[in-house]
Amino acid sequence: MRELLVVDLGQQAYADALTLQRELARARIGGTIDQDLLLFVEHPPVITLGRSSKTDHMLASPDYLRQQGVSVFEVERGGDVTFHGPGQLVGYPIIDLKRHRRDLHWYLRQVEQLLIDALATYGLACGRRPPYTGVWIDDRKIASIGVHARDWVTWHGFALNVATDLRYFDLIVPCGIQAVRMTSIQAELPNDVPSLAEVEQRVVVAAAELFDLTPRSVALADLTAATHGPATAAADGAGR
Repeated sequence: MRELLVVDLGQQAYADALTLQRELARARIGGTIDQDLLLFVEHPPVITLGRSSKTDHMLASPDYLRQQGVSVFEVERGGDVTFHGPGQLVGYPIIDLKRHRRDLHWYLRQVEQLLIDALATYGLACGRRPPYTGVWIDDRKIASIGVHARDWVTWHGFALNVATDLRYFDLIVPCGIQAVRMTSIQAELPNDVPSLAEVEQRVVVAAAELFDLTPRSVALADLTAATHGPATAAADGAGR
């Protein structure tokens, strides 16, 4: 059976989740984990800089960010600068594309589609806005995507604004898109805001259907033994 192992990390610091992603990706590449994974997490306020980030897309000084309790990380994913924080559902799919399709651009479109499908269950008419990556409601961006892959195994992923404080995005040029308007489920449906846990379940259903996998929730401890091994170098990235 081809499964999608779903791990809910709850609230976790970005550095810890990044280390975990890399360990699990190594295990997936090495075959000690033989099924695809989907990690969910909610981060404290953090700005991440992808491989396409530009210094002028950071609008706040390092001192100001420290005063506001916002961490900053440079990471190997594709794309530009983005924000993660409370009220945002962050998903990290660790997918072996050799079992699906060896095409990162196809994979990006799949990640967009699973979010579009999940949000449609709330009556939100979401879509794409070429040439940009991500999920949009008209001219408003509700989800950002940035991925990385080595040996066709992906990590990093998507950030879906559920009840995110959108003022944090004023600290950056989100995804390097000038004058972009960020939105959230809360902003679009102020009288009926779902919990992160509820949105997570709808995303799981959409992801499992799209990748033709059977979802199964697992505890992180069940995967720990498979994460041991030497560090490996990073490779390709995509997204913005």
